[in-house]
Amino acid sequence: MPAPLFGSVADVTEKLAGVGYLASTAVATTVYLADRLGKPLLVEGPAGVGKTELAKAVAAATGSGLVRLQCYEGVDEARALYEWNHAKQLLRITAGQGRESWDETRDDVFSEEFLLPRPLLTAIRRTEPTVLLIDETDKADVEVEGLLLEVLSDFQVTVPEMGTVTASRRPFVLLTSNSTRELSEALKRRCLFLHLDFPDADLERRIVAGRVPELPEALVEAMVRTVRVLRGLELRKSPSVAETIDWGRTLLALGLDTLDDEAVATTLGVVLKHQSDVTKAAAELRLN
Repeated sequence: MPAPLFGSVADVTEKLAGVGYLASTAVATTVYLADRLGKPLLVEGPAGVGKTELAKAVAAATGSGLVRLQCYEGVDEARALYEWNHAKQLLRITAGQGRESWDETRDDVFSEEFLLPRPLLTAIRRTEPTVLLIDETDKADVEVEGLLLEVLSDFQVTVPEMGTVTASRRPFVLLTSNSTRELSEALKRRCLFLHLDFPDADLERRIVAGRVPELPEALVEAMVRTVRVLRGLELRKSPSVAETIDWGRTLLALGLDTLDDEAVATTLGVVLKHQSDVTKAAAELRLN
């Protein structure tokens, strides 16, 4: 059995911090257990709280390859698992006409040369440490969720023309969900669960300071305080942590070292992406 990626909860915290991801005790503990128990980790929470970044950080912290399946409405088995290179197969069949039997041609066209592995099959076949990110699982159709159940239960895939492929080294699997629809209980039973929310003020200050170390401490404090006010409003889209970081970089690029009303008014579009949100925020913050 391959060695686990992490030796302890403290090791998770240290290694993730080493690649710029500041994990709470709850996050570090759940990541450690998912690694040690060999179970997929389902991470739910609003957009922009660091769900995808957690998978990237685990890969970077452990030197693992990152394989990503981006889910969306209409993604199907061919896009998630594998498909055949039909154009190349047709050329091969045409080239072999009159020179070989159909059995010989069939054995050739359904071989490795013509197989196009997609993320799930790619992750299962890898022998190196791998993080499989199944991003925005809630956007996939129920049929794809059924496919995930099968793959995550046995970590094997059957290609009818070639046989069954079983993982020699199980990937660290992280699924994310923005909770736009309820995932099935069957899928949840196969996973450890972690809910991520926006960080508290202290953690967000540390995150921003770590990503934009040139910012004055007072400016970071003012930014985080303002962002937390914005998140308290009923906006179409609350500012994410990534947008707080972008705001800091924007202020730095403009040479601003204080967050006065004029600075907020001219840069609010960095953190808010809908005009109705900008209008509501300007009224709440009493900006001119």
